Amino acid sequence: MKFPTLALVALLFSCAPKASDQENTLAQISDPEVMKYAVNGKRLYENNCGNCHQNDGKGLGKLIPPLRDSDYFKESMHRSIWIMKYGQKGEIIVNGESYNQAMPANPNLTPLEISQISTYLYNIWGMNEGEISSSQVEKYLKERPEKF
Repeated sequence: MKFPTLALVALLFSCAPKASDQENTLAQISDPEVMKYAVNGKRLYENNCGNCHQNDGKGLGKLIPPLRDSDYFKESMHRSIWIMKYGQKGEIIVNGESYNQAMPANPNLTPLEISQISTYLYNIWGMNEGEISSSQVEKYLKERPEKF
């Protein structure tokens, strides 16, 4: 009976969540106002974006681009916010790699939800942009970004 018990224990440990310094930690956020937005933003990101871009932001290989450490994402907050709401089609270059998978629009995301997701994303993975307000998001959504 030793083998089945050992196999079960090994299976349980192999499937357990792994601690990592690469996790999407909110611990690096010290501003309570930013934290209020980021906590909901993390949940919204994981529910609306994480399936494709992955919860760790690393994307899906050559199919879905990363957000984490992404030159394309960091280059324009305006464009990133626009894409969250309205989607994007056509080829883009991210960190020197070509991606041509359409990102669907999320028309049901409110400016508040987009501000929470943005606040979360722009304050983890080494970034520190502070709170991104709903009014800032509304302004960005009124006009298409120049570099698209």
